[in-house]
Amino acid sequence: MAVRLRRDVVEMVGVGKAGHLGGSCSLAEIVAALYFSRLRFNPRRIDDPDRDRFVLSKGHSVLVQYAALIELGVIPREEIGRVKTLEGMLQGHPDMEQTPGLEAVTGSLGQGLSIGMGMALALRLDRRPSRVWVIMGDGELAEGQVWEAAMAAAAYRLDRLTGIVDRNRIQASGPIAEVMPNPDIERKFEAFGWKALTVDGHDVAAVLEAMDEAAAVSGRPTVIVADTVKGKGVAFAENTAAFHNAMMTRVQYDEALVGLDRQLAAMGRTE
Repeated sequence: MAVRLRRDVVEMVGVGKAGHLGGSCSLAEIVAALYFSRLRFNPRRIDDPDRDRFVLSKGHSVLVQYAALIELGVIPREEIGRVKTLEGMLQGHPDMEQTPGLEAVTGSLGQGLSIGMGMALALRLDRRPSRVWVIMGDGELAEGQVWEAAMAAAAYRLDRLTGIVDRNRIQASGPIAEVMPNPDIERKFEAFGWKALTVDGHDVAAVLEAMDEAAAVSGRPTVIVADTVKGKGVAFAENTAAFHNAMMTRVQYDEALVGLDRQLAAMGRTE
């Protein structure tokens, strides 16, 4: 499913149109694990009050969330060809007014964890069984609001709030180590009172195990720091800052689809 999500993302970006390929592809296994295994989410009842909430704080990577909602049948597949057009329901950043299945308007970086914390508090007051999952980028952690939310979430003992950090180590303008170094992410969250886990973000079994461990934590929130590769699965885009948000040529587009189709074929799957 992660490979299928990447293929959908490539189709959404298309040829000659800028799109956030890199950060969408780095999240494919994590988003697949959530939507197709661990998230309490019924695609036929997307407004179920007991559903889990998923907030994609790094909203520029929403293409991979669109892909999951397309695979689940929430969004019509024909919308793939209308991404970032006036006629389509899928824009470059999440728009709750136009797109079904989204929980928040995000992409103004640093705000998603605060939104998720508010949801978790409200769900606890309403005695709902729901969990809240918030995905952040590692570059996004340079925003101070993240740490205000982290401090408050620990103070309120929000054990049904799980943060996931997509640690692909590259942001729009280059390597994070050069732009705004942020080492020891796990220790920082632990210092704020969170349980911190580290996982290979492309190892589905390990991701699922970490999600289960997070769900079992009591009395404090948990963060899963997922080590990933920017542009994973698209050879020319891997670990390349230029493909944070870039246009593909026809040759690159075709190469990406061929490569992903080969990955599917190797698994005994077809597009």
